[in-house]
Amino acid sequence: MPRVRFIADLHIHSKYSRACSKDCDLEHLTWWARRKGVSLVGTGDFTHPAWFEHLRENLVPADPGLFRLRDDLDADSRRRLPPACAPTDVRFMLSVEISTIYKRGERTRKVHHLIYVPDFEAAEKFNTALGRIGNLGSDGRPILGLDSRDLLEITLEAGAESYLVPAHVWTPWFAVLGSKSGFDAIEDCYADLADHVFALETGLSSDPEMNWRISGLDKYRLVSNSDAHSPPMLGREATLFDTDLDYYAVKRALETGNGHAGSIEFFPEEGKYHVDGHRKCGVRMEPAETREHGGRCPECGKPLTVGVLSRVEDLADRAEAVRPAGAPEFRSLVPLPEIMSEILGVGPKSKKVLGEIDKLTAAFGPELSILQDVPPEDLETRSPLLGEAVRRLRRGEVIRDPGYDGEYGVIRLFEPGELSRNATIGLFDDGLFASEKPVAPQRKPAAPAVVEEKPEPVPAPVTGSLLDGLDEDQRAAAASDCGPLLIIAGPGTGKTRTLTHRIAHLVTERGVAPEHCLAITFTRRAAEEMAERLASLAPEQAEKLTVATFHSLGVRILRQQHDRAGLSADFGIADQPRQLAMIAEITGDVPGARRRLRELSRARRTGAADELAERYTKALRQQDLVDFDDLVAVPAALLAEDEALAAGYRDRYRWISVDEYQDVDEQQYRLLRLLAPPDGNLTAIGDPDQAIYSFRGADVGFFLRFQEDFAGARTVRLDRNYRSSAHILRAATQAIAPSTLVPDRELRPLGDHGDALVGLCAVADERGEASFVARTIDQLLGGSSFHSLDSGRVSTDGTQGLDFNDFAVLYRTDRQARAVMEALTQAGVPFQKRSHDRLSERPGVEPILAELAFEGSGTALERVRRAGDVLIERGAEAAEIHSAVELLKPLAAECGDDLARFRTELALGVEVDTWDPRADRVSLLTLHAAKGLEFPVVFVIGCEDGLLPLRWPGEDGDDFAEERRLLFVGITRARRHLYLSHAAERSGRAVRRSPFLADVTEGVEQLETVSRVRPRETQLRLL
Repeated sequence: MPRVRFIADLHIHSKYSRACSKDCDLEHLTWWARRKGVSLVGTGDFTHPAWFEHLRENLVPADPGLFRLRDDLDADSRRRLPPACAPTDVRFMLSVEISTIYKRGERTRKVHHLIYVPDFEAAEKFNTALGRIGNLGSDGRPILGLDSRDLLEITLEAGAESYLVPAHVWTPWFAVLGSKSGFDAIEDCYADLADHVFALETGLSSDPEMNWRISGLDKYRLVSNSDAHSPPMLGREATLFDTDLDYYAVKRALETGNGHAGSIEFFPEEGKYHVDGHRKCGVRMEPAETREHGGRCPECGKPLTVGVLSRVEDLADRAEAVRPAGAPEFRSLVPLPEIMSEILGVGPKSKKVLGEIDKLTAAFGPELSILQDVPPEDLETRSPLLGEAVRRLRRGEVIRDPGYDGEYGVIRLFEPGELSRNATIGLFDDGLFASEKPVAPQRKPAAPAVVEEKPEPVPAPVTGSLLDGLDEDQRAAAASDCGPLLIIAGPGTGKTRTLTHRIAHLVTERGVAPEHCLAITFTRRAAEEMAERLASLAPEQAEKLTVATFHSLGVRILRQQHDRAGLSADFGIADQPRQLAMIAEITGDVPGARRRLRELSRARRTGAADELAERYTKALRQQDLVDFDDLVAVPAALLAEDEALAAGYRDRYRWISVDEYQDVDEQQYRLLRLLAPPDGNLTAIGDPDQAIYSFRGADVGFFLRFQEDFAGARTVRLDRNYRSSAHILRAATQAIAPSTLVPDRELRPLGDHGDALVGLCAVADERGEASFVARTIDQLLGGSSFHSLDSGRVSTDGTQGLDFNDFAVLYRTDRQARAVMEALTQAGVPFQKRSHDRLSERPGVEPILAELAFEGSGTALERVRRAGDVLIERGAEAAEIHSAVELLKPLAAECGDDLARFRTELALGVEVDTWDPRADRVSLLTLHAAKGLEFPVVFVIGCEDGLLPLRWPGEDGDDFAEERRLLFVGITRARRHLYLSHAAERSGRAVRRSPFLADVTEGVEQLETVSRVRPRETQLRLL
């Protein structure tokens, strides 16, 4: 196609985006593009599975990298337009807006981005990568817990011609330079990949001239788009190109400036965030006034929403705008429906206005042509007022009432009274009536700003010791002399910090040889963390220290003593499938093998082995194997049988430290007693009130009898909590008090973790509970979307520096997660279950699998797509099914025509296999799995009798000390916000509030009861 001058609007949305018109489909978009005079339109939303399929089915290739509507649909569009508008050819470019919410530099960042790709192959590659990060089926504009820099990397990986443009860069809440959650420079946001960004979208509340006050933006092409949520909004802002009408020419024009011909702009005062203000209080301020009041509302004292004008002034390094060399012109317009609304005195969407615009476009052509090109004299033949309005518009003679804090501004072309005095109406013979225009909010008297002064922290004394920086109790424990030591460390008191400092102190300042030090913990993750800390504290000695789990220590001993155990030097460790096969062969009970293996493992760990255990152990040895339990039990047996061998290991490991001592089982306890003599240098650290693993064979009794086993052992208590707020700690100590194993239990809060009360929430059922969780996450983030703010669902600014990773939902049983997963899916919030759950357990997957049997022939991917379509047609929740289809697509594509393989792989595959490590997500995990973790915001759901405490059918006892300890662990995972919820009904059965909550009475607030939640409609209504 030859070089042409054309208008492009490359930021729009489909009907699958929240708060968007159901008319946002290709047919309506094409019709309105012609009506407006726009030649190139972004498709929007190509990451949404349903919209992606709609695009593939209804678009056909046109010019290079661009598409057009299918011939039959396009012909129908032309037939419904007047001849003056119909000739315009409309092309589409594959585009999508991505919302990213993440933490960088201790601040929550919320940035929107526009992504463009030249073909469906690149789009599919991009979608596959993002499908590993978040839920693409819940919203046409997906919300991802992903750093902006990483999104740019994924864009570039999708194809050499794919590119990213930061969206509406000045919007306070969701933009790269926004005052609430943005950066001070584009380079800060995109880091090492910033050179790949060459264009910026200015947004409705700014124009190029405002951006020219910042020299750092001179190198970027400034583009404008409508961000249309309904087809009539197309072209309200747009970009002009003077180049070939193809994808690659557009990209080159934005990269080089050659062919970038300018933009069509709102008057920036019409944008929703032009000046500062607080909508709830009706306060609007210019930048200077905002500074005078310290950025706070004079009515309520809350922070003002700082608008684009203030933000530009904050970052500007020029007193006045300086147009960069080669920068094109721009033109500010008022949409034609708004002009006609002012003239006719009715709303811009009224039938009267739409009817008159139909007549105008039939006479003069597309709307943008009327505003820019048609001579006013020609317009005056139809309406003198319209002709005069267009003259004033082209001269920039408009009356401006600026927008603020989410309220659109008002741009008028006539003074009040002008219209009512004018009796000549030309084409419009219905008469004119002056309409009452929106009144700007009255500025309320300003109260003086109040600034709190915080005392300076008192620095800790510096002695030059490695123990500097530890508190008094931590230092006492870390500096303790030789001999047995028991450290009772409450949650958040610096347990690992104390233990690692003690070991480092021994080898760097006390002359202890690192080869003689052994540190034992329970998980590989904990061991790795401990080793990293020791490498930092004692870099020269760290490599000679032994840091191990009980099981890795056992492997070490068995490798050294394999002949004593009747094993070869390269013996193997049986995995679970081999263990199950052995149990099934021995017992002949294939269906019950898994249950029998669990029972057998517990019996061996508690020293209660039976005949089955002996036969199973013999079968292992015949194959030169040990299992997981053998890794502790066999080394313990070897040391017990040979005192000289035990003495050799005691001599090697003269200083032993054990983390989480309350969780040892009988075999681990036995091994420790063989390695550490009664007067040995054994340090045990832990908290008996966090003993929650008895189902694995752990026995808190070993912690409680430590001073009996090691006479004369010194005891140090750590009760200064650095993790949680005072209210959270008060709730924790109240919850554990009736059954605490620590006399005079105390947790003293230190540090600034806010003063939020613990929230108690009563809900109708599990759906209401899940809705409460999703809504509260949205509120604490300060809104995860524009819809959150505009709907009034969120009224805070989310300045707490939170991202998705900072939220955890804890529950007693795994089945409780399903309702929460569905609610977060609906809300578009990315989440992960912190377990290796099967892909088949994700919402929407099970019904798709069931439907596959009826979907005939085709590849696995085709059958999955058809199954999803059928389920949606039957009324299944569309967002859930779309998300499930997107989750299954990579595996289905890999399996090709082999449906049997697809089913098998799906049964074995775990969801973690689909994750991208760059993503941030809300964590969903059981209370047991939460041990050792911490989060700024924690929800403990299902606080009901029967769940917490868990009661099995027929069980009516009242000895639930460990269940109470589980609640204590859950509460103490929270740093700043804690919510405890309970339902009146769960799974269709009435339930009662947990008796544990009766003890939690101080520092709490009863939140509003959440009533039953009705299932949502598939299509979100236009707001």
